[in-house]
Order: sequence, then structure tokens, then C-alpha cells
Amino acid sequence: MTEWIALSRTNHAEHTYAPREGYGHASGQVIAPVMLAELPKLLPHYVVGFLAGDDGLLPVAVLGVEKDQNLYLHPDGRWLAKYVPATLRGYPFVLANNGKGKGDKTLSIAADHLLEHGGKPLFDNGEPAKPVADTLAFLTQCEGNRQATLNACQMLEKAGVLSPWTLTVPIGEGHKQVNGLYRVDEQTLNALDAETYATLQGAPMQLAYGQLYSMAQVDQLTQRHALQEKLTHTQAPENLDAMFGEGDDELEFDFDS
Repeated sequence: MTEWIALSRTNHAEHTYAPREGYGHASGQVIAPVMLAELPKLLPHYVVGFLAGDDGLLPVAVLGVEKDQNLYLHPDGRWLAKYVPATLRGYPFVLANNGKGKGDKTLSIAADHLLEHGGKPLFDNGEPAKPVADTLAFLTQCEGNRQATLNACQMLEKAGVLSPWTLTVPIGEGHKQVNGLYRVDEQTLNALDAETYATLQGAPMQLAYGQLYSMAQVDQLTQRHALQEKLTHTQAPENLDAMFGEGDDELEFDFDS
């Protein structure tokens, strides 16, 4: 488990850090929390479900069907999709609870990326260095949309349209199952009375139909599992980059572009 260290101008003024190289930090990750604003970029590539967390149900992208295997990650750390979930892009930084109050968070860094010398500067004349400041701005935008996503999920829960879901993925001659997820019950959603249905207009309905549409991507998990088998036993296909393109690696939260 990653150890996070809260950054301080006083304690870390002369420290440096090792930037993230690729997405090796997500090698054992089989789900990634996602946000409402990401849906247009997520839906062509990922199955989305809901998973229970400390704050209630939140949407997640399914990255794998077996423990500790991320089907979207090349062994060399490249991301094998044209869009990388935002929650993975801020690493080695994160906004972590500082223990001073609910919702009060501090910019923190993964302990193994905090250096005393030889890396990139964390601070410049007492202020966060530009790459660090850019990451902080990105993470702050993500946190704002995470709250909006949580609110939309709570409304879907209140309306009773989320139900337990065992995701079944065809693998070879058999199948794998991903347990513990929830999905939108389309029949229940369509049977809502007019008053309740109206309360879901906007963000909750966008999230509901986004999850339903994402279920068409189950074959992505099947195909990526087969690809990982090839990567384990043979060289990667020469056209791997052409197949998936370069991942969206920028610290931007403008998903309309």
C-alpha cells in the first residue's frame, strides 16, 4: 500500500521528487475510480460500474478480471488505451485527508517518490514549482468533480435504480466474473414515476445512461485479456501503438476538447 506524505514548505523546501514514468503504479489495479466529467472519453474504452466506498457508491472503470492484473497496462508501463482515467494521472501526488476535518485535504506525495536530492524541485522560492502547482490545480478540479459525481450517485441510490451486479466476461472457452459491483437497473429506471424521474434529470441521468452504454465494452476486457497473454509469452505486436494510440497523459480537465 502506498504511503503518502503531506508536503510542507517548511519540511520539504529543499526536497525533490521523482516524476511518474508511465503507469507502473497501477500494475495491480483492477478498478479505477472515475468521474462524471470523464464519461465521454471513458465510454469507448471501459466498462463502468459502481463500487461501494467510504462515501457511498461511486463509479469505477473496470481494468481487469483477475486479482492484481491490469489489462490496460503494458509490462513496460505504457497505458493501452487512448484515454487514461484522471485518478491515475496525478501520481505521485494526491490530495489526501489531513486529519483536521472532513473534506480538509493536503497535497501529498508517494513516499518512494520523495527525494533529498537528484530529482525535480518541489518548491521554488517558497512556492510550489510549476509542475507541482499544475498538478495541484488538476487534482483540485478532480476533487470538485468527484463531489459532483458523488451527489449524482446518491440521487441514483435514493431513487432505487442501482442493483448488485456480477460482471461476466468471456475468456477463452470459459469466463471470469467480477463481483461486488453495482449497475443501473434499466427496467427500474424506466418504471420510475414522473416526479422521481424528474429529480434525476441532468448529472444523475447522464451517469445512469453512461453506465448502461458502457456495458457494450465487455468485449474490450475479453480482447485485452487475450493481448496480455500474448505480451506475457511473446513480443508485443509491432503496431501496438497504432492499435491503442498514446494515452491521454496531460494534466487537463477539459473533457469537451
